[in-house]
Amino acid sequence: VKLQAFEKFENTTDALSAVTGIVEGKMPKNLKSFLQAEIKNMDKEQLIISDPKLGSSISKKLGIKVVSDSTVQDLYRGIREQFESLVTGLSHSDLSAMSLGLSHSLSRYKLKFSPDKVDTMIVQAIALLDDLDKELNTYAMRCKEWYGWHFPEMNKIIVDNLAFAKVVKAIGYRTNAHETDLSSILPEELETEVKEAAEISMGTEISEEDLLNIFGLCEQVINITEYRNQLYEYLKNRMNAIAPNLTALVGELVGARLISHAGSLIHLSKQPASTIQILGAEKALFRALKTKHNTPKYGLLYHASLVGQAGPKHKAKVARLLAAKAALALRMDALGESESNEVGVDGRTKVEARIDLLEGRVSARANKDTSAQNQSKFKLNKTQAYNDDADVAMTEAPVEEKKRKIEEVEDKEESEPKKAKKEKKEKKDKKEKKDKKEKKEKKEKKSKD
Repeated sequence: VKLQAFEKFENTTDALSAVTGIVEGKMPKNLKSFLQAEIKNMDKEQLIISDPKLGSSISKKLGIKVVSDSTVQDLYRGIREQFESLVTGLSHSDLSAMSLGLSHSLSRYKLKFSPDKVDTMIVQAIALLDDLDKELNTYAMRCKEWYGWHFPEMNKIIVDNLAFAKVVKAIGYRTNAHETDLSSILPEELETEVKEAAEISMGTEISEEDLLNIFGLCEQVINITEYRNQLYEYLKNRMNAIAPNLTALVGELVGARLISHAGSLIHLSKQPASTIQILGAEKALFRALKTKHNTPKYGLLYHASLVGQAGPKHKAKVARLLAAKAALALRMDALGESESNEVGVDGRTKVEARIDLLEGRVSARANKDTSAQNQSKFKLNKTQAYNDDADVAMTEAPVEEKKRKIEEVEDKEESEPKKAKKEKKEKKDKKEKKDKKEKKEKKEKKSKD
């Protein structure tokens, strides 16, 4: 193998633009001019290219015969190994440094323009939100249990975790409850109830060190709750920007969980409605298929507000309809150019109308639409008089035939109960004979014994 011609890049920017073009299957301008200058009057020659996409682009634009198959890879492997000896004045350290720098630049470019980049933010946000909910629940329960030794009655009065932590920090010892103002934390009724319960509390006394540790835990609960609310707002804004139709249909939390489960918005939009319906219930599905039982009717969509509105009998139907509308909304979000949520809002309206129909309720929106349609289509028709000529005259049967028919009907009616009585009597006689026979046989057996 001999080096015929070689052209180096002027700087890293040119090298990066050329490599990104090759990755996308486009021929760079400097490569086009280089090939046009070097390859002249070579109709019988073939050009060997390692990248099939680049090879097809060169053959289309320049009309050069290109070869790019499995045998080419072995040749290129050998050229890469002997590249330092082919190009004069190129050391191994310089080559490795240049290739490493270009690799880093290409990776940065891919991350910058990755279509899944925004989806990754949603996936990470919903995963962190779930983790925060678990941690917050654990910390709040521990706080209630810990402070419950000192003031157990407050657990039943204040249900909200954030309010409980704030009240504990404000009160401290329960003896201070009567003097503490809790109007900024609790409503007036709960405030008076807490103060009354503090006076007659059955809790034990705790030390100042115990109270300081409880304060630290309450501070953690307050901070995590505030961060959780901030993260939820961030996720809500992201979902409304990326998937407005899906968010309008199923809500931001369920939509984010669907995207997280599928991996990306594009991948989720390629799924059919039947797959979206049971997404999140894969274990139950395969277990049902293995044991030949009924397959699950819903997965993550069960937590959507529309499915929750339906009764237990109609949840499966609503989930199926919602999955179909979600599939349309997803394709609009992933592939459509419009940023409005009209498809999602329209789909939600139709699902709500269907729920009202299934539950036996009449949708106000549906009534409005039908009344408007009826008003527009209403026409006053002319009153039509009754046409006497259209009547068919009935010929009366002779009196003798009528009498004969009446007698036949009466005979039939009389004969039917007689037959029934006769059958009953015969059955009764047979039963009595059978009973007598059995009694006789029993007596004979006893006499023999």
